[in-house]
Order: sequence, then structure tokens, then C-alpha cells
Amino acid sequence: MELDELDVKLLAALSDRGRVRWSALAEEFDVSPPAIADRVRRLEQAGAIRGYTVLLNAQTLGFGLTAFITVTLAHPRHRQAFIDYVRAQPQIQSCHHVTGEGDYLLRICCRSTAELEQLLSEELKALPGIAQTRTSIALSAVKDEVTLPLKGHSR
Repeated sequence: MELDELDVKLLAALSDRGRVRWSALAEEFDVSPPAIADRVRRLEQAGAIRGYTVLLNAQTLGFGLTAFITVTLAHPRHRQAFIDYVRAQPQIQSCHHVTGEGDYLLRICCRSTAELEQLLSEELKALPGIAQTRTSIALSAVKDEVTLPLKGHSR
């Protein structure tokens, strides 16, 4: 997708300040509010904007344990059942198909080690075709961004 300078500025502003009003963006970028709304709609339709959400503080809400689990499948025929399981689990925040050790990397957010143990031992490892898991528990997060480095974007 080709982005012009205004598109990049809009995406950066919305990424940083998702609740910003069209009128504020229009004033900031010296464009009319309807023009801003049209641009944002076009970016949504093109798939550059997937949706809008609020960022919750997991620690404050009692989800103080973050774990990263590398999953190795015994055979590719088990992939779809694994993916279906992952998509259905709210504790699994992200799942990436990766190279290197393992096939998938999961980021889990849960309330306790007991909850993590339940997910690992009773659910994940019980799935057919799970050959191996490796779990690392995060002690703290030094950086955990959801924004993209758009400032240096070029066509």
C-alpha cells in the first residue's frame, strides 16, 4: 500500500492518541475534518487500520504473569487443531509461526503460575501432536509497544 506523508502522520497520531477527534487532527494537519474522516476511512478499507481498542494494564487488572511458550509440533497435520485451540484461548495474547527452535511462539497472560500450569499441563500438552514446549516467564517488561515506527516510512 502506498502511503503519502499525511497518511503516515494520521496513522502515527491515531496510534499514539486513538481517541483524538477528527477536528483536532484537521487542525493539527491543516486539513478539513471531512477530509480527515475520508482519509481514515480509506486507510481502514485498505487494511492499514485493523480496528480500534483500549490498552488495558494487565498488572493492575490482576494478570501479572506473562509467559512465552515455544511449541514444537510432531507433524504438520496437527497444525490446524493447534491453531484452532490457540484462537479460542483468551489467555493466549499472540501466536507467531517462527523459524529456529520450535514451530510457534505464544505470549500468554494469566493471573498465576497455577493458571499457567493448568493451561500448559491440562490443555496445551494434551493436544494431539504437541511434541515439545519450552516456557519462559517474564520477570518484567522493559519495552512492550503496540505502535509501529512510522516516522521513517517511505514509499
